[in-house]
Amino acid sequence: MTKTRIAIFGVGLIGGSLALCLKGKPGYTIVGHSPSQKSVDKMLQMQVVDEATTSMVEAVVDADVIVLCVPVSLLDTYLEELATLPLKEGCILTDVGSTKGSIAACASRLNLKHVHFIGGHPMAGSERSGIEAASSHLFENAFYVLCPSEGTPQPAIDRLTDLLYWTKAQIIQVNPQEHDEIVGAISHLPHIIAVALVNQVCDYNDSNSLYKLLAAGGFRDITRIASSEPTIWRDILINNRDILLKLLGDWNTKVDEFIQLLENEDAEGIASQFQKANDFRRSVPDRRKGMLPSQYDIYVDIPDQPGIIGAIATQLGQQQINLSNLHIFESRDYVPGILRLSFRKQDDADRAAQLLHEQFAIHV
Repeated sequence: MTKTRIAIFGVGLIGGSLALCLKGKPGYTIVGHSPSQKSVDKMLQMQVVDEATTSMVEAVVDADVIVLCVPVSLLDTYLEELATLPLKEGCILTDVGSTKGSIAACASRLNLKHVHFIGGHPMAGSERSGIEAASSHLFENAFYVLCPSEGTPQPAIDRLTDLLYWTKAQIIQVNPQEHDEIVGAISHLPHIIAVALVNQVCDYNDSNSLYKLLAAGGFRDITRIASSEPTIWRDILINNRDILLKLLGDWNTKVDEFIQLLENEDAEGIASQFQKANDFRRSVPDRRKGMLPSQYDIYVDIPDQPGIIGAIATQLGQQQINLSNLHIFESRDYVPGILRLSFRKQDDADRAAQLLHEQFAIHV
């Protein structure tokens, strides 16, 4: 039986996770590409792909599907280079970039013949990066957006959709402009706001170190996306520049509205703004993966006794409950400590809360 060859350029968090979703499935051969021999050796050693090479030509020979998982700033360059190679007729070219307008325009400009470009964006991520963070479960229960080029034949879209079935993501189709506007608002803009807020507090901290001391806990939680990798986000924001400039203008309008409410001591208006946000936020699904990595926390009042934290961690492990982070807020003699347990799945958090109640009589 002839196998479908999938060439993945850039086998990091996203590319590696996609490879793990497909590797070992019947009828597929996964080929990884990196210009670095060290990276090629690592992906083979970790058994993320079936084959790997530093040669673009070798990677695309007889490839039925080519997936570009390189940084957004390199997508056009890779696509232009691939357009010069003898690609298999009917080959599907796709990418995983978080902006779609520029790569779609590049594909249209290149006027690719005998191959089909279908822009893609799996709306899932992680605070970790690199092939070491890759997981076959990364895309599960997430939206995977496809942005087919105009005139792309339906059979090609169906082939890619069938391939992505193994990710267990929900496939939806939108046009590139609509994609960039929505993702700009729900992901790119929040990253800018988080960075600006952290830097504002950082500047205050220069004259009073209490800002950093008291910023622990909730402040870290609501601004954790400010820790995202700088060069990746530099490229994303520049790539989506025009849309973000409009979104930032709208954001400034919202801030001005709050300034006016405070200046006018409009208590009812302030409460109305919070209520509107409250109502909308409650309507947003909380058990589906989205652009911003989810983290589910439970807070536990732990008794002041030796070994209690180790006992809790041991019980979670024995029940196969995956704990992603643990933080002690306070632990002093004769004073109960506050323990924050973080999980990547709501189900794990729910099971942990039930376990703590049953095994330790701890209320979460």
